[in-house]
Amino acid sequence: MTTDRDPKVDSGPGEPPDSGDAALVRVVPYRLDEPSHREAFRALNMAWITEHFVVEDADRRTLDDPERHVLLPGGAILVAEDVRGEPVGTCALIPVADRVLELAKMAVAPHARGRGVGRRLGEAAIAHARALGAARVELLSNTKLAPAIRLYRSLGFTEVPLPATEYRRANIKMVLEL
Repeated sequence: MTTDRDPKVDSGPGEPPDSGDAALVRVVPYRLDEPSHREAFRALNMAWITEHFVVEDADRRTLDDPERHVLLPGGAILVAEDVRGEPVGTCALIPVADRVLELAKMAVAPHARGRGVGRRLGEAAIAHARALGAARVELLSNTKLAPAIRLYRSLGFTEVPLPATEYRRANIKMVLEL
């Protein structure tokens, strides 16, 4: 019997490839003409936020209109897609000052967590920030999200004093000098 499935991504007879494996994920720019990108940006972020915290007004603004609050000011949204082209993760780079971008709204689908998708998104975001001419990338998070904090540290982010912020859940600020 012949098959046109690629043996490198074959999980076994009758099983789909593991779509959460980072080796099988590609990170692409957010496409305005791709409704699944907008839907995933909102849905994946709403899922992790409601899993751990409460959705705040700043979340709603960004997630309800990412074009206005991320892209129009000169930011970017990146989408991790699995082998089927389905979004399994997202993140945003939002301008906050001259040559400073905030890494925000990083979310990975539950079935893809712990498999390197967040790392791929983080690395792609840092590379994109460099390409945009950023001198620094900042982020706000919560230490309750231990795997995320470990990821940020492994990407080179360091903790700095937390300023006043509109996010009640934020209890840590981290920066990466580029």
